[in-house]
Amino acid sequence: MLFDEMLPLTAALHDQGWHITVETAGTVYLPVACDLMSISPKLSNSGPLPQEESGWAERHARRRHAPEVIRRLLAEYDCQVKFVVDCPEDCREVEAYLGDFPEVEPHRVMLMPQGTDVVTLAQKTPWLTECCAAHGWTLCPRRQIEWFGGARGR
Repeated sequence: MLFDEMLPLTAALHDQGWHITVETAGTVYLPVACDLMSISPKLSNSGPLPQEESGWAERHARRRHAPEVIRRLLAEYDCQVKFVVDCPEDCREVEAYLGDFPEVEPHRVMLMPQGTDVVTLAQKTPWLTECCAAHGWTLCPRRQIEWFGGARGR
């Protein structure tokens, strides 16, 4: 969603009958041709460490949430909303976040554990499963890591 080239690309793919899913953090809006908008808002756990001197942590915190863009995407597209969670407190942040978007039905919410190895994912799955069940959300396991590990290019 960051590049204007998405407009002609998605239009051409749509004209050829392709199903188009666009993954976005929901911070930028473009009127793309899209069958499913997969919105992955960034929680407070998503930023770089604040001690970095580059100023990136502050910029990320300031730009990671754009409610006006999220509302527009929800109004114009068939959507799912995915969150990467690291700890049980993140589930409370998801709940508070969704409080601002009551139009998001629980079955459209997906939670994915943060982790790049099988052991970490296995530690987080039990409490994350309970959280999802309690709210009617969907657990989105990271099967690619379970099956192939965290290495790229396999």
